Amino acid sequence: MAVTTEYRVTGMSCGHCEASVRGEIAKLGGIRSIDVSAASGTLVIESAAPLDDDTVVAAVDEAGYAATRA
Repeated sequence: MAVTTEYRVTGMSCGHCEASVRGEIAKLGGIRSIDVSAASGTLVIESAAPLDDDTVVAAVDEAGYAATRA
C-alpha cells in the first residue's frame, strides 16, 4: 500500500530548486514518486511506508530549503 504525504516548501524559485529537493528526497528509502513544484511551493511524496516527518524536513533542509507538513 502506498502512502502519499504533502509538504509545503519555502524558498524554491526555479527548476534547479525542484531538482535539488527531488535529489535529496530520492536518497530516502522506500520512495515511489516525488512531485516538487516551485510555483506552488509543494512537495508530494508517495512512499511504500509512512515517512518520518523529521527525516523529510532534514532532507529538504539539506537541499537548502525549509519544509513543513501540509
